[in-house]
Amino acid sequence: MNYIELVCRVIPAEPWSEIIIAELAEIGFESFAETEEGFKAYVPSELFSKEEVKTVFERKRSPGPGELSYTISEIGGKNWNAVWETNFEDVLIAGQCHIRAPFHNKVPGIAYDIVIEPKMSFGTGHHETTVLMIEWLLQTGLEGKDVLDMGCGTGVLAILAAKKGAAKVTAIDNYLFAYENTVENAARNGITDMRILHGDASLLGDETYDVIIANITRNVLLEDMAAYVEVLKPGGLLILSGFLSFDKDIIFAGANQHGLQHAGEKELRDWVAMQLIKP
Repeated sequence: MNYIELVCRVIPAEPWSEIIIAELAEIGFESFAETEEGFKAYVPSELFSKEEVKTVFERKRSPGPGELSYTISEIGGKNWNAVWETNFEDVLIAGQCHIRAPFHNKVPGIAYDIVIEPKMSFGTGHHETTVLMIEWLLQTGLEGKDVLDMGCGTGVLAILAAKKGAAKVTAIDNYLFAYENTVENAARNGITDMRILHGDASLLGDETYDVIIANITRNVLLEDMAAYVEVLKPGGLLILSGFLSFDKDIIFAGANQHGLQHAGEKELRDWVAMQLIKP
């Protein structure tokens, strides 16, 4: 599969890079990497719309950052993997969860060691939303619980849930490469009983869950909220991320509409992870 690489120059980077990244995610961009002068963004070639990208950037020119420009090029998946391997650094979250590639050394004494090798999948542990979701999971008792990871990406959150002793873990993503990547990464971490599905919330049936995690985008979270609530057990937790602080009122309004109660939130550089409970 070929991808479009968008190299974006954004000065000053904060908060504009994160805002633009959030909007690019809404139009199909799936992976992002920070650079010294902005960021790089990647989308499958068949999902790329030059006009939609132009619209996103035009909306940010006034008011907006002092400098804003981008270039477009097409790359192959194999080239992306080489770029990722060259630039990927391991990350330690909350002193407990070490996310690394196969070529990184294992850190002794860490509670949760997770080895991943993404294929254009979101969830390397570097983005603020992934950090926030992992922090929530580290604080949540998962032993013996049934856990659902919607929009699993690399599978890193589902893998952590399994390592924390969840009884059953289901991971779902509508992108084929993410589904395949989760299958590979689960095996890479010695997890053989995870249920991994290719699709979206329409796959949710009669099975219910104690904890549902969804690190996607604002619009998808709002669209699928009812489906999440339907399969969430009474007293169960719904942990959401993938949205910025100025959207959290919208997310909570949607949650409140479905009878969910606010149980806490975390924020990191304007990104938010919200915990909700079903009475």
